[in-house]
Amino acid sequence: MTDTTTRPPLPGAYQLSQLRALESESVHIFREVAATFERPVLLFSGGKDSVVMLHVARKAFWPAPLPFAVMHVDTGHNFPEVIEFRDRTVEELGVRLVVASVQASIDAGRVSERPGTSRNRLQTTTLLDAIAEHRFDAVFGGARRDEEKARAKERVFSFRDEFGQWDPKNQRPELWSLYNGRHQPGEHIRVFPLSNWTELDIWRYIAEEDIALPPLYYAHRRQVVRRDNMLMALCEWVQPNEGEEVLEALVRYRTVGDATCTAAVESAAATPEAVIVEVAATRITERGATRADDRFSEAAMEDRKKEGYF
Repeated sequence: MTDTTTRPPLPGAYQLSQLRALESESVHIFREVAATFERPVLLFSGGKDSVVMLHVARKAFWPAPLPFAVMHVDTGHNFPEVIEFRDRTVEELGVRLVVASVQASIDAGRVSERPGTSRNRLQTTTLLDAIAEHRFDAVFGGARRDEEKARAKERVFSFRDEFGQWDPKNQRPELWSLYNGRHQPGEHIRVFPLSNWTELDIWRYIAEEDIALPPLYYAHRRQVVRRDNMLMALCEWVQPNEGEEVLEALVRYRTVGDATCTAAVESAAATPEAVIVEVAATRITERGATRADDRFSEAAMEDRKKEGYF
């Protein structure tokens, strides 16, 4: 009997590389959503994962324009370089941008801010209000399963009830990449086209596709303070506490979020290729290494996702 497990591919057989297989899966997900839902939206912050997600979405529908808008849940404490990149990108692509403002939620009394704390958790109410206001029934997010334990639990099509909440014990099967988008009015589906990608895959794809990113993803000199074993950049909302020493360091960001809870890492990687080498050697995820908001408890992310977070 012939051992088919070692049989070489047929001459001329079409084979996809790992990156192209991931891209193809993501393209399929985008098209499935466009065919299933009436009012999808893509979350776009200007961070690397949302940039890659937007890039793949454009490929999925090319040469037609994107059939949905993009939305940023803006805490008001974002890095200026990222906001500038966000605005320039949507203008160049001719995409409609919806900005859901945490500051507006505070001003309207929807949430209250505690001085000296991050606004990250306040984004949940702002996001859910924007989904209800614009009647979005599917929301694309750039979360990946390798980032964090709660995200590893989540399906590609993640059902949210009428309160925007997620139940990790009540998820729908996705056998053979068959996705169930069924929902009632007021409910919606979070969709994660990059679920099966890793941080290394993201950077290899950025290098291969020559995708532009905000400059703080690459090595640059910045004034920082060391706080809770993390390097926090000095800015309008982050100032040194008593006893903290300000130093200038060569750093880059592995992930980009609210400036009050996102730390930098020391790095000399100034190109995608150099970042790939660095990421390939690391043993800590980008959220585990640089996100202060995930350090409140072992289940911090899962608790927030149950409430309706990304």
